[in-house]
Amino acid sequence: MISRRSFLKTLSVVGGVLGTGLPETAAAAPIDRVALASRHNPVLRQLEPLSPLTVGNGEFAFTADITGLQTLAREYENAMPLCTMSQWGWHTRPAPEGLDAKALRLTAYDTHGRAVGYQTSSEGQTELYQWLRENPHRLHLGRIGFCRTGERQEIQAADVSDIKQELDLWRGRITSEFKLDGQFVLVQTAVHPRLDLLAVSIRSSLIEEARLAVRFDFPYGSPSMQAADWTQAAGHKTEVVRKNLRADIRRTLDADNYSGSIVWEGAAKVAVIEPHSIVLSGQGSKLEFVVAFAPNAIPKSLPSAQATFAASANHWPRFWSTGGAVELAHSKDPRARELERRVVLSQYLTAIQCSGGRPPQETGLTVNSWYGKFHLEMHWWHAAHFALWNRLPLLERSLDWYESILPAAKTLAHSQGYAGARWPKMVGPEGRDSPSPIGPLLIWQQPHPIFYAELGYQSHRDRQTLERYRSIVFESASFMASYAFWETSRRRYVLGPPVIPAQENHPPRETWNPTFELAYWKYGLKTAQRWRERLGLKRNAEWDKVIDGLSALPVADGVYLAHENCPQTFSQRNYDHPSMFGALGVLNGDGVDRETMRRTLLKTMKEWKWDQTWGWDYPMTAMTAARLGETRIAVDALLMSTEKNRYLPNGHNWQRQNLPCYLPGNGGLLYAVALMAGGWENAPRKHAPGFPQDGSWTVRVEGLNSSLLKRI
Repeated sequence: MISRRSFLKTLSVVGGVLGTGLPETAAAAPIDRVALASRHNPVLRQLEPLSPLTVGNGEFAFTADITGLQTLAREYENAMPLCTMSQWGWHTRPAPEGLDAKALRLTAYDTHGRAVGYQTSSEGQTELYQWLRENPHRLHLGRIGFCRTGERQEIQAADVSDIKQELDLWRGRITSEFKLDGQFVLVQTAVHPRLDLLAVSIRSSLIEEARLAVRFDFPYGSPSMQAADWTQAAGHKTEVVRKNLRADIRRTLDADNYSGSIVWEGAAKVAVIEPHSIVLSGQGSKLEFVVAFAPNAIPKSLPSAQATFAASANHWPRFWSTGGAVELAHSKDPRARELERRVVLSQYLTAIQCSGGRPPQETGLTVNSWYGKFHLEMHWWHAAHFALWNRLPLLERSLDWYESILPAAKTLAHSQGYAGARWPKMVGPEGRDSPSPIGPLLIWQQPHPIFYAELGYQSHRDRQTLERYRSIVFESASFMASYAFWETSRRRYVLGPPVIPAQENHPPRETWNPTFELAYWKYGLKTAQRWRERLGLKRNAEWDKVIDGLSALPVADGVYLAHENCPQTFSQRNYDHPSMFGALGVLNGDGVDRETMRRTLLKTMKEWKWDQTWGWDYPMTAMTAARLGETRIAVDALLMSTEKNRYLPNGHNWQRQNLPCYLPGNGGLLYAVALMAGGWENAPRKHAPGFPQDGSWTVRVEGLNSSLLKRI
């Protein structure tokens, strides 16, 4: 573990501190990152079904109740279900007999005189349509919780008292203290930073008295939020091979398989008590074990629980002590501590949920949303911030996945009469787009891989980065150029119809030239041309035609519209995402008239139905306001008091009952705060230019990717 003293010494050499409103000695010192992280450790003293705590590593995560395990799963089931999830753990139910996955009928949309098919209708094919939406679905790998020994009744919430549970962010460990039936229990829980492995240490006289054990239950797969079906015992297999101090488990669910291993220390025994249930019982007052999961065989040698705790205690200080830090604690604004809490917890949550080898689902590795599939338009909101906070590798882990599905994306584009690769919207690991009345008609995910690649290049500026991402950049741009339609009568390129913009409440046949998408199209094609030049290639003449001929951003009455055919932007359509802000907020405003956008911002703040927005709308609004110099609005947007801008005690951004956590909100918050604290291209030459400069905010910043921030 990195000591605080050596950590501070390292910072004094590597990082600078920019602070205002502090005594000179405090301003000269580096941020105390141990204190910054630790003062926001979530601490629970009662059962809170919306705020279980999670440990993980980006590829694997375990969510625990107040016992440190998943003992009281029923109490959480309809709030924030307790799951054990991985990036690789998926299940596909067999297709109903007679259904052919390739037989889905497409709906034809007139596209400037030619018919293009999209999988948007379930009419007459509901069973096939729904099966394709629900499969594959992410799988709850197994429930791990306490049970009584010698008795069959479950442990109830009322049996647990004197609760104190804390997630130690600096060490990545949950410590749970409580009394069960009046007897003290201490549990420590952590996930290995590099393995899909959970470590558990338990201390209690109840173990020695043979009154308390640990039970492992394995479910059938389900597309539900719980990611588990406990009623289908005959539909899957759990095979257990017991060895000395180890039990190896082979799981079979239809055509899907995975493995698990439970390895314990000291005197203990394991028993299979039901077809899919195992109980581990200790014989002393201490029980320590690890449980590992893998898509294939588990290695013969696994780290012990104590070795895993040590690995976690090495990993997390490195995470917190490298990359960016923003401290707000010395601010006079009473909201500062809450904003700092959200920033710190969002760094932790996105690291354990959104930094794996595939794009994350909107609820990460906590629960299922949309069957566990990931939404590629949301990938930006989940993970782009890593580059700004000087943690680019956590974004780059998932970018090679685009290369893996490139053939499928090219096939999709070709089937619709376009060049290049069309990236799907709602997908599982195989990259097959899911049918939806909305998803197949979205396009704003298309430039995302170009944006990610540019974040990588502006961070490294080397040939290796150019070669690594050239294919996804060029194939993305090829589709974008071919998708734009040349409107001869008005001598311009248009986007749509049909199209559904980022603000999804627009009918596709009546929508064209959405503001954000137009700006993003120009950004993507211009950036792709720069990649050609960096690689020593000639500019693509067709791309230049589209760049030069793209329609102007739509304006009416002095403000930007959601899209060109939407005069009712601020009346009938003034809910869902105010996506106009993306043109100057997410993007740097190329082609945007700043005063028109300022009027758009002020009108939107006044007339938008903010109770019908989403978690990333607040940081997007803040970025637009910051770039316009409207710093009060920027902070007010980040901390707006609305239902969907609610951050739970565990740091999750709650949205609704079946979407209890929403990591695009967390990631968007981090992107916005990095921009506001670190600046942007052509930002005012002042410290923390996105925050008010009236003395109400004291913003200390270090370690952000300043060279990148100057170019976005």
